[in-house]
Amino acid sequence: MATRGTNYPALRRVVVTGLGLVTPVGVGVEHAWSQLLAGASGIRRIERFDVSDLASRIAGLVPEATYADGGFTADEWVPVKDQRKMDRYAMYALCAADQALRDADWRPTTSAAREQTGVLIGSGIGGLPAISEGAVTLHEQGARRISPFFIPSTLVNLAAGQIAIRHGLRGPTHGVATACASGAHAIGDAARMVMLGDADVMVAGGTEAAVSRLGIAGFCAARALSTGFNDDPQAASRPWDAARDGFVIGEGAGVVVLESYEHARARGARIYAEVLGYGLSGDGHHIAAPPEDGNGAARAMRAALARAEVPPGEVDYVNAHATSTPLGDLVELRAIRDVFGDHAGNLSVSSTKSAMGHLLGASGAVEAILSVLALRDQVVPPTLNLVQPPVEFADMDFVPGHAKRRPVRIALSNSFGFGGTNAALVLGAC
Repeated sequence: MATRGTNYPALRRVVVTGLGLVTPVGVGVEHAWSQLLAGASGIRRIERFDVSDLASRIAGLVPEATYADGGFTADEWVPVKDQRKMDRYAMYALCAADQALRDADWRPTTSAAREQTGVLIGSGIGGLPAISEGAVTLHEQGARRISPFFIPSTLVNLAAGQIAIRHGLRGPTHGVATACASGAHAIGDAARMVMLGDADVMVAGGTEAAVSRLGIAGFCAARALSTGFNDDPQAASRPWDAARDGFVIGEGAGVVVLESYEHARARGARIYAEVLGYGLSGDGHHIAAPPEDGNGAARAMRAALARAEVPPGEVDYVNAHATSTPLGDLVELRAIRDVFGDHAGNLSVSSTKSAMGHLLGASGAVEAILSVLALRDQVVPPTLNLVQPPVEFADMDFVPGHAKRRPVRIALSNSFGFGGTNAALVLGAC
């Protein structure tokens, strides 16, 4: 009998060589990062559409400005003739991917290089605004008025498809939709593809643009969004604070270029960090609420640390999922305490959603990039609006109000989604 598995290489190290960001605090990695460290907020009142009948009237919105000014305009990234073929979530993904590929200085031109470069982009919802608008058009104007691009403009996997088409990438092209864990799952799954030899390079991340009347109405109906700070938007996202009353919906994209260590070294690429571990778990509990003991979140973190072969005591920073919901924030802290024990008091744990809102399927990718930047610059981004932290976790450092300089050798980034799906990424300085 033939020996199985002999055609596969040994597991390879995976490194990050390119970064791209589209966020409510700015577009472009350095611009967004500097704004975040300065304590800026990208949450404001929605003016794109009528919010008068919505209980939540605020969002983390990507600035509408030129890239040079730290904002996003579709015309800079997508030809006008192609804009009708894709909803905004795909445009954000193209923008972030273009940044990341340029940052990595990776422009494959040979057939071999293109076939060894893949794309994996996650999104929780995909083209929700286009779906909403399409339904209205169908109802009011009839079937003949539906665009032939309606379906491809809304499908979750078309963000990856559009990136692959633009850059001629022919490796694995894949999409993942695991609600608010989508971006983290995309990076983790892409890292495994590189690790296993399915590709030498993967363009990976998450994107979301679900800020629409339908999206907000739906989350309000589920009583998930903050409704008590409509007149003070920048105070609305307040992870762990006693006054938190729900998350603030946000939009944006985060994309990284992942490579095998050998491939990156051979071409002289700059290496930001190494993907050391990736852990997944399921709650098997409820469609939206986590179990109160945080068991699922804890198992994802433990799995990531085990894969990384990193003891909990070596982790310096946790970029928490913490969305500013009454239950979820405390559940994650219980899970962190369970995993890290006494070392929890030595960690810095912050939630960058306090400045951006919750970017849904993009959040895990954006927050992984912010964790990479914390490793690069040895500084931890702050948690805004944390005035009254939970007394039962008084020994923990939530980095309230201001960024904190400290040694950061290993960072862990958490992402959890509806349906009880959990992901954790362990990233190390390289």
